Amino acid sequence: MPRLRLPFIALLLTLSSCGAEGQRKDDTPVVVSAIGSAKLLADPSEIPIDDAQAVALSATAQGLVRFDGNGQIEPALAERWNVFDDARSYIFRLGDATWPDGQPVTAGEIVRALRRAVTANNHSRLAHYLAAIDEIVEMTPQVIEVRLKSPRPDLLNLFAQPELAVFRGRNLAGSGPFRIVAGKRDGLLLRPAETPGDDPKAAPAPHDFVRLRGESAAVAIARFRAGASDLVLGGALVDWPIIEAAGIAPENVRVDRAVGLFGLAVLHRDGFLTTPQNRAAIAMAIDRDALTSAIAQDWAPAETILPAQLDSAAPPAPGSWMTVAPDQRRALAAQRVREWQAVHRGPVEIRLALPNGAGATLLWGHLASAMISIGITPIRVALGDPRADLMLVDEVAPYNSGRWYLDQACRACSDDTATLIAAARDAPDLYNRTHRIAEADAMLASDVAFIPIAQPLRWSIVALRLVNWQGNARAWHPLNHLRKQ
Repeated sequence: MPRLRLPFIALLLTLSSCGAEGQRKDDTPVVVSAIGSAKLLADPSEIPIDDAQAVALSATAQGLVRFDGNGQIEPALAERWNVFDDARSYIFRLGDATWPDGQPVTAGEIVRALRRAVTANNHSRLAHYLAAIDEIVEMTPQVIEVRLKSPRPDLLNLFAQPELAVFRGRNLAGSGPFRIVAGKRDGLLLRPAETPGDDPKAAPAPHDFVRLRGESAAVAIARFRAGASDLVLGGALVDWPIIEAAGIAPENVRVDRAVGLFGLAVLHRDGFLTTPQNRAAIAMAIDRDALTSAIAQDWAPAETILPAQLDSAAPPAPGSWMTVAPDQRRALAAQRVREWQAVHRGPVEIRLALPNGAGATLLWGHLASAMISIGITPIRVALGDPRADLMLVDEVAPYNSGRWYLDQACRACSDDTATLIAAARDAPDLYNRTHRIAEADAMLASDVAFIPIAQPLRWSIVALRLVNWQGNARAWHPLNHLRKQ
């Protein structure tokens, strides 16, 4: 931790030259740092977008629906919708929206944009889940239908993702909720697409503007500490220790109770990891309560793949190792390591792939200690290293379906488990879908092909003037929901 302080001193001295000190005035534009790429404008059908690019895209180009400040669905291009045919058909009635040049957004343009996003989204994290869309058709100038090959009760959450925002042109021009006033050299300066109040000719007030930058966590946190910004978005475990090193006041640090996957995916099934009993030994070695509480207060541990029943026909399936009393788990895990060593006459080495960052190093310390305690020699490798045996998965769920969790957890799962997950995807009705999800969850948990540790740790740093900031399970904070309207 002390090694972080010298770079921060230099950053704070540099940023304080902006003249801002302490809490920024409430009548000034809101300045936001999103952790990620400095190149904020990116086409999600061409490259995978990061968190900063997702914030920029969702601020300037909305889809049929979008997330509000609580992570719930709200109208966007569509003012209302209905679901038919056992969640195989979604009918959207469009509202009024305009492009930045003042021309109305038409149903035909929306259909073409969405078709392009669905068919060209090979780079997107959503590509696998958009395959269920069969047709997107313009029924009338005000109505669009989305027809599906199989039931998808969670489709609205997919259409709220920034990858399905509707825009046109290489400059990603969309219908709002913000317009780009200036950009590129110092982030994006944004103004509301619709002027608040009754007078359509009234100019936005200074505090209605937003200055959005994409930058590293270190720079973003230092900028906030120097009083030069109001909000840092997109924080995760890897950068969590920087907050304390920077001396950010606790009242400004907000943690989302995000849901998703945070755990170790098994990447192959040979050597020590051949049997579920040995994979369970690693799961039993980890003291989740001690690990999470040591790194961040109120960070929620997890022992199951699904956080709740969601759209499964059964509650989350317990891992086969969860029947062992917590105080006996490490002893049993160490016994299994000794038994393997007695047969194979050699050390057990496990290569664990982790991202860079101080938070990942903290995690490594806990996981390495747990493995050493049962006789395993841990070796840290980078994400993407082909030698890795286990890999950290740290993802917030984009929507509330058990199939997403099972898909993400199934990196080297059994053929039978993969078959059940595919059957859930292609199920002809909701009854079969929910039961295939439950069966796949139970099989994956029994097979110990994924080792849950916690829920994803997601955080923001928030100025007190942003009174509408709300923590939510999506860890999603749209820029038009930060202040009172």
